[in-house]
Amino acid sequence: MADPLNYPKVYLGGDLVFRTNAQQLFKAFKEICLEVRLHGVSPFDGQEEVDALPPGKETSLLIARLDRGLMDKCDAALFCIDPFRRAADMDPGTAVEIGYMAAQNKPMAGYTTDGRSYHAKVQTYFEQAWHTPLTQERPHTAARVRWLDADSMIVHSEGLLQNAMVEGFIRQAGGDIAIAEDILDAFRAAAVTLADLIYGATQQEAASHG
Repeated sequence: MADPLNYPKVYLGGDLVFRTNAQQLFKAFKEICLEVRLHGVSPFDGQEEVDALPPGKETSLLIARLDRGLMDKCDAALFCIDPFRRAADMDPGTAVEIGYMAAQNKPMAGYTTDGRSYHAKVQTYFEQAWHTPLTQERPHTAARVRWLDADSMIVHSEGLLQNAMVEGFIRQAGGDIAIAEDILDAFRAAAVTLADLIYGATQQEAASHG
């Protein structure tokens, strides 16, 4: 039987670090990773000394350096793309991490508990937060209607769950976006996708019966 420490190391990215139950989530995620022969790496791993440091610029920049170092040591990543702070878009730091891992050509998969389209998320956000609906316009040079928010910014990424660069980079890396109401179910589906991507679906199926 293979040593779990020798399994491919997978960076567990997302807004999870800001959640009050982060440690419990990461513990559960790591257990799920082991089930599919992956070694989950939390952004908290190896950062024990940070808790003793005072909050401020230097500590924040240190966390960014440590997180980058963890990603450099990982072979792949699983990213949560849930909307962040009641807005339509995901955590911007996680979006940066997706781009960073994509630049290293590392396999990725994503997951979310919010299966609404990006358009629907933007629409709901502006209606609830600003009591302002989206508006339509048909440019003379375009064959289709486009939607604008209250700041006259185009609502983009049609047919996707998040910004096209975010979701596009994950899909270009071979992954998919798993959707489930329960975050553990969503994560498990994404972990299976990533394991299939790394090991190959045939090998993964053989291992599950072995």
